Amino acid sequence: MKDFAGKIAVITGGGTGMGRELARQLVAEGCNVAMCDISASAMAETKRLCEVEKLPQGLRITTHIADVSVEDQLLRFRDEIAEQQATDKIHLLFNNAGIGGGGSLFTNSREQWERTFGICWGGVYLGVRTFLPMLMRADEGHIVNTSSVNGFWASVGMLRSHTAYSAAKFAVKGFTEALIGDLRLNAPHIKCSVVMPGHIGTSIMSNSRKIQSGTDSERLTDDEIALARVRLGMAGITEAAKMSDEQVQAYAAEQARTFREEAPTSAAEAATIILDGVKAERWRILVGTDARRLDERVRGTPEQAYDLEFYQSFVAEVGWRLG
Repeated sequence: MKDFAGKIAVITGGGTGMGRELARQLVAEGCNVAMCDISASAMAETKRLCEVEKLPQGLRITTHIADVSVEDQLLRFRDEIAEQQATDKIHLLFNNAGIGGGGSLFTNSREQWERTFGICWGGVYLGVRTFLPMLMRADEGHIVNTSSVNGFWASVGMLRSHTAYSAAKFAVKGFTEALIGDLRLNAPHIKCSVVMPGHIGTSIMSNSRKIQSGTDSERLTDDEIALARVRLGMAGITEAAKMSDEQVQAYAAEQARTFREEAPTSAAEAATIILDGVKAERWRILVGTDARRLDERVRGTPEQAYDLEFYQSFVAEVGWRLG
């Protein structure tokens, strides 16, 4: 698929981050876009940004509310696309929606773990199941599944649990790689790619917390403050137990700000890399210099990948500030 003009793209998690930037860049190339998210206001902002420039005649941007972990909602999303985009086919499917949380089997609840896994892995699986018939009807198609560097390296640093997210992203990577052969045998006009971003400047930290806690508030709940103190203590921050609630709130807010604003790769840059990879028909798309370097290191010395020295030297090399 050398260009996207006149095509129809479906994007999950289109309200913020990479999903928003994928929508903006696709529309700029003359592609029709249907996006879903759980936030109507976030999607409205994405649509507004897409429409800053005058759209080509007949180009359609539609927004839809859907939780990708719930099959009935994805099926409704599909039916709304067929009606509002006036089509029985799509050309591009970006299974992009994701959240963090459920890092530990010991300090997080089962509900948090399964919520993360249900969106990050279940949303990809259900997305492909739901939209495969529409992709089959197109003359060419491409499935883009967002994994992560945590799909080949199950860590975000020493003394920090990262179980649910990593397990889900490993599943996405394996599923997409297996899908290459399945498509080649049964639908050779459809390609697929697994995207593995490094640290990208998005609001995933704050958005994930809101979804896990079921609140739109930027402030941590009492339970979240207590858990944050435990995690900080486990990470070697000895003064954590003496921090006031407001100090914990400020620490969490600064972490989210740093993750979003001081990332080595912006969401817009990530979207460009992904779309260039689709045009080049690359099945494996590493996003960011940190992702490429980490991939080389894990492949080169897999037995050392979870040693303290491995992490410290990698962080020093790429400049991560994740703790």
